[in-house]
Amino acid sequence: MEEYIEKLKVLVVEYTPKILMALAILVIGLFAISIIIKTSRNVMKKRGVDITLQNFLGDLLSWTLKLLLFITVIAKLGIETASFAAILAAAGLAIGLALQGSLGNFAGGVLIMIFKPFKIGDLIEAQGAIGVVKEIEIFTTKLTGLSNREIIIPNGALSNGNIVNYTTEGTRRVDLVIGVSYNADIKQTKEVLLDVLTSNHKVLQDPTPKVTVLELADSSVNFAVRPWCKTEHYWDVHFEVTENIKLALDKAGIEIPYPHQVNINGPES
Repeated sequence: MEEYIEKLKVLVVEYTPKILMALAILVIGLFAISIIIKTSRNVMKKRGVDITLQNFLGDLLSWTLKLLLFITVIAKLGIETASFAAILAAAGLAIGLALQGSLGNFAGGVLIMIFKPFKIGDLIEAQGAIGVVKEIEIFTTKLTGLSNREIIIPNGALSNGNIVNYTTEGTRRVDLVIGVSYNADIKQTKEVLLDVLTSNHKVLQDPTPKVTVLELADSSVNFAVRPWCKTEHYWDVHFEVTENIKLALDKAGIEIPYPHQVNINGPES
C-alpha cells in the first residue's frame, strides 16, 4: 500500500506542473483566440468585406486555432505530438468516412462563399423552404421563415439544389387571378382593376402594372392582375391589392362568381 502511495506522490509531483501549465495555456489560448477572432472581424469590417464572408471566415479561423491549441495542450501534458498526429490522422480518416455528409456540407459552404448565390439578408427559396438568410455557417445556412421560424438547411444540399433569390433584382411581380361574371363589361373591369393598382403607392409604375384577360373559365372571365413592387413590399401589396379589388368591384357593381349549390328534391312518394 505504501508503495502505491509513493508512486502516486511521484506522479502528482511530476505531472502537477504539467497539468497546471496545460490549463494555463488552455485558458490563455482561448482568451487569445477570442481576441484574434474579434480583431479579424473588425479588420474585415473596416475593409468592407461582405458580412457573409466575415462570418464564414471567422468560424473557420476559430475552429482552426482551437484545433492547434488543443494539440499544443496535449503536447504540454507530455504526449508525443507525432504519435498523437498519427492517432489523429487515423481517427480523422474514420470520422471522415462516417461523416461524409458533413464534409459535403463543408464543401457546400465553401462553394456558397465562392459563387455567392445569396448573402445575409436575402430572401431565398431553396429545398422546399422560403425565408430570409440569417446566417451562413461552415456546415449549415440558417433562414428566418416568413412566420418567424428558424429554418436550418445543410450547405451540401443547398449548394447542389435550385435556389431562387427574390432579393437580387430588388423588385418582384405579384401574380393575382381575379374572376368576374360573364355579364361584366371587360373594358370597365380592366379600368377598375388598373385604378386599384395605380392608386396603391407601393405598386411601382415602372414596370407598368398590367391587367389582361387570362382565360374564359367555366363560370367566370379570369383576369391576370400583375403589379410590380419592391421585394420588401411583396406581401403588403398582395394583401392590400386583393382587398381593394374586392371593394372596388363591389362599388362598381361587378359580380365575382362563387359556387352555388342547388338542392333538387325528388317527387314526393
